[in-house]
Order: sequence, then C-alpha cells, then structure tokens
Amino acid sequence: MSIPIWMRGTIVAAAAWLLVGCTTPIPQALSSQTLPKAFVGPITTDAKMWPQPDWWNGFSDPELSNLIAQAHSNNLDLAAAANRVMQAQAQAKVQRAALFPQVGAQLSHTNGGCSGQSCYDYFDEKNFGLAFDASYELDFWGLARDNLRAATEALKSARFAQEVVVLTVTANVADQYLNVAAARQRIAVSHDNIDAINKILVVIQHRVNEGLISRLDLAQEQAQVEAVEAQLPALETLEKQSLYSLALLLGKPPEGFDVKRQNLDSLSAPAIGPGLPSQLLLRRPDISEAEANLASAHADVDAARAAFLPQFSLTGSGGFFSVALGTLLQGPSFGYAYGANIAQTIFDGGKLAGQKDLAVATQNEYVANYQSAVLNAYSDVEAALVQVANGNKTESHLRSEVDAAREAFRISQLQYEEGTIDLLPVIQAQQTLFSAQDQLAQTIQANRQSIVHLYEALGGGWTEDEVDRTQFYNDQVLQTSANNAVSH
Repeated sequence: MSIPIWMRGTIVAAAAWLLVGCTTPIPQALSSQTLPKAFVGPITTDAKMWPQPDWWNGFSDPELSNLIAQAHSNNLDLAAAANRVMQAQAQAKVQRAALFPQVGAQLSHTNGGCSGQSCYDYFDEKNFGLAFDASYELDFWGLARDNLRAATEALKSARFAQEVVVLTVTANVADQYLNVAAARQRIAVSHDNIDAINKILVVIQHRVNEGLISRLDLAQEQAQVEAVEAQLPALETLEKQSLYSLALLLGKPPEGFDVKRQNLDSLSAPAIGPGLPSQLLLRRPDISEAEANLASAHADVDAARAAFLPQFSLTGSGGFFSVALGTLLQGPSFGYAYGANIAQTIFDGGKLAGQKDLAVATQNEYVANYQSAVLNAYSDVEAALVQVANGNKTESHLRSEVDAAREAFRISQLQYEEGTIDLLPVIQAQQTLFSAQDQLAQTIQANRQSIVHLYEALGGGWTEDEVDRTQFYNDQVLQTSANNAVSH
C-alpha cells in the first residue's frame, strides 16, 4: 500500500522534530594539545603525591588548625556560598515541577439579592462550588528535561563554587596567620638591632666623655637608631592589618582579637608533589565548576532548540456546583470537562531564534572559560613548584648569611671597644646583619606561603566524583594517575 503524499510530509516533519528535540552530546573542550604529559617544575622525588583534605595539619601548629576550623564554621563568604547552593537547589526543584501534572482546587460561594420589583429570581439565590482542575504539559521534545538538566548542572556548579570558596578561605587564613607571625618576627629583629646599637652607644658616649673621640661617632650611631626606629611603625601597621584581616576571615570583629604565635620558628610543612597533569582535572573545584557551567549552558542550547517545536498539553476539570450546600456533593451536582492542546509558534519576531543564538554564544563562552580554567590550573601548579624549590634555596643561603653576618658584627664590636678599628666597619656589619635577618624573615614567610599556594593549586585534597564528570579525555591516563596517587 502506497503512503499518501500528505502523510509522507507529516512523517518527515515528525522525524525532523524528533531529531531536533533530542538531547545532544556536551561539547568536549579538551584536546591532546591541552594536557601536558608531565609537570616540568622542580619536584621533590620523595614528596607525597597530592594534598590531604586536612593539609593544614601538616604545619604541626594547633593554633593554625583551630583558626581554620573557626573559619570553616563562621566565615561569611562560606555562609553566602552555602546559601547560593540552596538557591540552586530551589531552582532545580522549580524546574523539576514542570515534569509533573499541576492540580488545583477552588471552593466558592456566592450570595445574591435584589430589592426591586423587576428583579429576576436568579438574583436572589445562593451558589456553592467545589472545583478541581489539572493540566499536564507533555515533555514530548524534552524541553522540560533540558531545563531541569540545566538547573541540575547549575546546582553542581554552585556546589563546586562552594568548594572553591572553602579552599580560598583556608589558604587565606594560613596566609594571614603567616603574615602576622612574619611581621612580629621582623619587629623583634628591629628591637634586637636597636638594643645592639644602644649598647654601642654606651661605649661611644663613654669615649666621647673621656675625650678619646669626637661626637661624630655618636651622631652616626644615633642616626642608626633613628633609622631602625623609623621602620617600626610600618611593621606594626602591617602586623595589625594582617591580624584584622585574619579576624575578618574568622567572622569576628578585630577588637580584642589576637593570636599567640610570635615568629615563624618551628613552622614548616612536609613536601608535596603533583601527580600526572591529567589527574589535576579531577582535583581542582574551579575546573569542575567551569565544567558544570559548560554542561548547564549546553542544556540551555538543547532547550532553546526544543522551544521551536509544538508543545502538547492535557487539561481536565471537574467539580460540584449547587444552590444548596447540603446537595453540593451529590451526584447530579457533578460536572467535568477535559481536552488536549497543541501550541506552535508561527511568528514571534525572531524571539526564539534570538534565544537560541544567545544560548549557543553562552555555551561557546563557557567552552573558553573551561579551557582557560584548565590552563590556569597548570600555570598555578608550575608557578607554585618553582616558588617552593627556589624559596628553599634562598632560605638556606640567607640562614648562612645571617650566621656569618652575626659573627662579623660580634667581631667588629670587640675590635671597636678595643680601639683597633673605627666605627664605620661596625655600622656596616650591623646594617648587613639587620638586613639579612629581616630578609630571612620575609623569605621564610614567602616560602611557607608558597607551600600553602602549592596545596591550593593542587586542589587542597578535593576530588570530583566520577558521576559528576561531563568532560572526558584519555580515561586510561586519568585512571593510571589516580592509582599512582593512591599508592603514594
């Protein structure tokens, strides 16, 4: 039997609609050129691979661990991020509702009356009604499912964004804590230097009083005291600013807030190393956030395509209507109606086309954002690896310099007191020691913070669940890297 021409056209149109309405694969934004085979930054061979979720305990500082615990409980940025997750959950609930019938009920009562002679009977009566209505939009082309998928991916993005905030707040607490300790250590170095200068001033004053030297040496050493004293206010300001920033991270007012640590002594962290670069894609919450944003944008593209197609809906209503409340729920008072609707946009001035173009452009933006997040992650890790390695070298050299400068200053003091040298070598030795001690404190601070940044760059011990992934590249490499991380 031959198929009529009009039926053939209908079948072709229906097939085209089905093809357009189907969910399409999420664009894969990664390529073989995107992922390096290995990190090139300096890596300690015996370093443990990947941070632990409680990586800050590696500093062996109970006070730091307690501060981070307080921040996790009271930080206001974390509270805001948690509420953004709740907003995304509510939005997903709203979109999920479109998959179910909508049922409503209405109870009504009217009471009419008329006092004129020309009134009709129906003006003077009571009416009671109990009505139910239901509607259901058939998700034939997947429009509601696409919207739900977009909202679900947006929820994942909000959860990942929350993890980004957790990681950032944790690292910032450690950074500000180190800033406070470093500022206090530099202040202590300045006071030690002032004490050393004052001891020399006693000797100089004694020799001036005896007429052995002119007041030139006295004026020069007094100028040294003033120079060191002039640096103290800036250091004290830095210490207070860091302390106040730390209080803010903990959700506390700065008034009365303080920490016990006075220097950077005994504050170290174990070496940490990255695994394969491909495994980093599963360990950075910001990458997963960008991944979820891309998946959500792609669902919006599918929804925009489905919006071009006819929408089918079923409706029904029924209820009881009576002039007397006592007979309202009796059989003769019941009535009902049902039907089906098909709605198709004929002309909208380009609205649907514009919405589709907007969704496609947004998707392309998130493709670029995801690729950028991946590249930035690799850059962060490489930079942190170099900072840690070079910081260790610099710290080692500065410690040797401080030891040598301290010995040179001690010898110059003895020689000046014995009168074998003039004051200039003493001043030079003193300045060298003070500068080396101050630079060492700053270098230790920068080195410990570079370790914090490496932990942060490696994701802080966070791992994306397998079920949340929508971007895939070389699963065998990812699995091998995961096994290596576990074995280490």
